[in-house]
Amino acid sequence: MTRGKFIALEGGEGTGKSTQAKLLVGALTERGIQAILTREPGGTVGAEAIRKLLLDPPGEGWGHRAEALLFAAARSDHVERLIEPALNAGTWVITDRYLDSSRAYQGGAGGVGDSSILQLHDIGSKGLRPDMTLLIEVSPETVAERLAQRDGADSDAIGGRSAAYHGDVARTFRQISQQDPRTFSLIDGNADIETVHSRILEAISPLLGESD
Repeated sequence: MTRGKFIALEGGEGTGKSTQAKLLVGALTERGIQAILTREPGGTVGAEAIRKLLLDPPGEGWGHRAEALLFAAARSDHVERLIEPALNAGTWVITDRYLDSSRAYQGGAGGVGDSSILQLHDIGSKGLRPDMTLLIEVSPETVAERLAQRDGADSDAIGGRSAAYHGDVARTFRQISQQDPRTFSLIDGNADIETVHSRILEAISPLLGESD
């Protein structure tokens, strides 16, 4: 059986990843490709429990190192119980966030360091990487408008951090994408939903066998 493809959608807050991930699964299904949608942190019972701890933390919350460990634990369960079995069964897996979010948020903006995040990933998830990562980039002004509409005055523990922190996240994402241009595709997310969706379909066309 042919192994499924693994695609991760990445980006900062308010870039439209969740919407585009859903649209991508729908487009693949229309093409007769079996595909599932998942997210990080989350995707399995254990990982969803850790998600609650991360986004609504007890007490004073987690430091960046503790966050990195929790994300790595959630991802380990996610990979072992959902992602790998699905890929081995020939199913395409589309995830809303994956490893590179940890590299950008905890590793870069949080100061934990990229090598530490990658080491945790090697231990917890055997180094599994996506076949393609779609990095959606949106201007800070557009992000602010979208978050105001989506969250109002309520944000989770990570999304509600300072503009400087999220600026560091965006810069780290771009740096990561430049390190591995072969598997990264930068998507301009400033346009309307359907236009961004079309850009994503164009980007994944090599995986679909629709281009060289």
